[in-house]
Amino acid sequence: MEERFFDGRPAVTKAAASSTNRREPRAHQSAQAQPSRAPQAGTDLLVLRAQLARAEKEARRAPTPPPSRPANLQLKPVAPQREADLAGIDTTEYSLSRAHARLRDAVYDGKYHICSHAVQHARAEGFLEHDIMHVLLAGRVRAVYPEDRRWLVCGTFESCGVALPLHVVAEHARSGFIDVVTAFVPKHPHHVISRARLAVMLRYDDEQIRARTAIPGNKPGNRSKGKWRKGA
Repeated sequence: MEERFFDGRPAVTKAAASSTNRREPRAHQSAQAQPSRAPQAGTDLLVLRAQLARAEKEARRAPTPPPSRPANLQLKPVAPQREADLAGIDTTEYSLSRAHARLRDAVYDGKYHICSHAVQHARAEGFLEHDIMHVLLAGRVRAVYPEDRRWLVCGTFESCGVALPLHVVAEHARSGFIDVVTAFVPKHPHHVISRARLAVMLRYDDEQIRARTAIPGNKPGNRSKGKWRKGA
């Protein structure tokens, strides 16, 4: 028969107390076992990150294979006229390196002279003498003309914060003296000038810069009063 207190509440017996005491350790054990799972998940995440970092390092260290050229790619053939124009021009690395060494020695020793043709081009195209010297020292000899004893030196000069190409043609003597024949801003900076083109440019290019004065008037075909515009 179940024992009760005077107010009607059921009394706790020894058997019930022993059963509750037995259940409490299990709950306590489960409460202690739950926090141990969180560090294990954290260590798994750290291991995964370390594996990913190793894989990224190995991928960076692996050499990148060179791109393969397609089999059906055909280079554009050089025109016969272009081959004839480039006849007699030496572009071997040995000749270019020797020419550049001789060119630098002559500039450092002061054995050079800038011809009037180069000066007129400099005035017309906006570069100066020190730009020519910079090309001779820091530029690159692109071609050697053995028959004319001339070198084509390619470089750049800066104008208004923009680097523009500049070609310099230098003629060397056996004594080691250098004549800067001409300097100009090329239309095609990566093309080697042929001997025929170089001869024509030096022969027919005018050395004198002619000044032209604008006369106030009207252009043919335009209707106006023939005077200057106000504010123009």
